[in-house]
Amino acid sequence: MAAPATEAPKTETKKISLTGIKPSGTPHVGNYLGAIKPALKLAETFQAYYFIADYHALTTVTDPDLMHQYVYEIIATWLAMGLDPDEVVFYRQSDIPEIFELTWILSCYTAKGLLNRAHAYKAKVDANREEDRDEDAGVSAGLFNYPVLMASDILMFNTNYVPVGQDQKQHIEIARDIAASFNNNYGQEVLVLPEAYIMDDVATVPGIDGRKMSKSYGNVVPLFAPPKQLRKQIMRIVTNSQQPEEPKDPDADNIYNIYKHFASPEDLARVRQTYLEGGLAYGKMKQELFELLEATFGEARSQYDEYMNDKAELDRIMTRGAEKARAISVPMIEKMRKTVGIR
Repeated sequence: MAAPATEAPKTETKKISLTGIKPSGTPHVGNYLGAIKPALKLAETFQAYYFIADYHALTTVTDPDLMHQYVYEIIATWLAMGLDPDEVVFYRQSDIPEIFELTWILSCYTAKGLLNRAHAYKAKVDANREEDRDEDAGVSAGLFNYPVLMASDILMFNTNYVPVGQDQKQHIEIARDIAASFNNNYGQEVLVLPEAYIMDDVATVPGIDGRKMSKSYGNVVPLFAPPKQLRKQIMRIVTNSQQPEEPKDPDADNIYNIYKHFASPEDLARVRQTYLEGGLAYGKMKQELFELLEATFGEARSQYDEYMNDKAELDRIMTRGAEKARAISVPMIEKMRKTVGIR
């Protein structure tokens, strides 16, 4: 885990970190390495908040049945992978109505020019211009205002640090700008200015076709697929046409570039040497990767299946999390109302 952009002072009271998880698809191995694993480590250092960003997902997920399913899959995944709801604050964004009231308040202190520069909106506008369409074609108010809702998620809980990759740092900068604008208007430090917790060492994992593993590419290795389905997907990993006896470059091989994130140092050294010297058959390597992933996630998959078969328990867990979150959000929104003069 990389160090924070600004080191947290060492005090008896832990600083707050906040991680949002958008339910936009079934979790896969890339999600685990790139988001779940590093985010879970935050609870060792910070008072950690994790939330299911279901309202954020409305910009891309418009099927209500899929939304319902994805939310439960994400909750069950994080619990199965070791998130302890008794040690952290774990809640659904939609269970905290104060977030949405705060979003409106903050929007009144957010310059439109700031939102014009947001990466997601700019990317959409640029794509429209390239296709000679109206620059706002397909742009919803939700997409445009997305950064304000994100700022509300962060600022509601007096968040000190938000874990992001370097490419997502702008989200935190926008939240800081909005908070500073509000504080400056009222001449008091009502809102905590968050810092980005930059995670430069987050793994980027190739999918079965060599591109970055992504649901949009359809090239994922599902995290909790049944063994037969998992093996079938691994056997589809794209390789070159080299024969087993030929030396191969492990760093250019899609199988190896997934395998290396899970193998022991001893196994990794053994396999790497076999690639370089020759004698490695891709089919055998795929089988070894399958067995490794099965050993890594088999027990967690059983827990995941138990959670998915007891959605009432998932609801109970999230309700308890919402109660902890609202112990902060209710007094916070009252503070904001008082500040702006609404009684």
